[in-house]
Amino acid sequence: MHWGIDLGGTKIEGIVLKELNADSVIARYRLDTQGEGGYDHVLNRIDTVIDELERLSGAKLTQLGIGTPGTLDSSNLLLKNSNTLCLNGRPIDRDLEVLLGVPVRIANDANCFALAEFHLGAGKDFQNAKSMFGVIMGTGVGGGIIINGKIINGLHGMGGEWGHMFLDASGGPCYCGRTGCVETIISGTSLQHFYFSKTGEKKVLKDIFQNPHDLVSQDIKQRLVHFFGLALGQIITFLDPDFIVLGGGLSNLDFLYTEGREEVSRNIFNSNLNTPIVRPKLGDSAGVFGAALLK
Repeated sequence: MHWGIDLGGTKIEGIVLKELNADSVIARYRLDTQGEGGYDHVLNRIDTVIDELERLSGAKLTQLGIGTPGTLDSSNLLLKNSNTLCLNGRPIDRDLEVLLGVPVRIANDANCFALAEFHLGAGKDFQNAKSMFGVIMGTGVGGGIIINGKIINGLHGMGGEWGHMFLDASGGPCYCGRTGCVETIISGTSLQHFYFSKTGEKKVLKDIFQNPHDLVSQDIKQRLVHFFGLALGQIITFLDPDFIVLGGGLSNLDFLYTEGREEVSRNIFNSNLNTPIVRPKLGDSAGVFGAALLK
């Protein structure tokens, strides 16, 4: 059995896999995170999810993988950069081991996405691939690097965090304290803010690109294509992965696989772009599947 938890800011989703494939789910359960209840409350919510998964599956938990925004700080093994603020600065994996009585492995949610897509999703179409870059483009921008089937966390736990590479000063201040990060320009949130700054209207991303005759929408589309090509082109030049999987809400934008790809090809250190840039196959389930794969 393979047990995984996707610990998000709004929900906790748990899954039990009988085997290492996406069709072997034998139990699934979710609860609201209720982060406002504090650290101990969130841990108890996880415990409740596990209890229900054990009931549904008829199996007993022996090891747990958890995917969550943020990462463990290598200097003190405490969680940092989580959007569930009460978890930051806490040894969540060790505390859960005490609570649940089993080994617990924790990884960034973007890394879990990448791991799941490599082994169970889009990676199945690239049997000989050794490396992959998994992209998250949604509310924020993140990523995960897979080499030889394993997550590359890096010394500081920052492996794949291209969302906080410098892209262009026009993005303005980033919550990380710097200016012009990738996330400030090509995340869904930043695109919505840009549209509002030009029109005074608040629109969700899918509505922004719905009207081909809206000149502001077309300007934003071209801005996204240009900076997507510039940012991802740098990743390909540096990492040169065998393939790239796009995830998050923006992965549903068809033009990123056509016009976006063309722009990427203009920004790599090669005369042509051979890197496949593909859609995810696991959808919103990738994070919890990836957590279940953690060892």
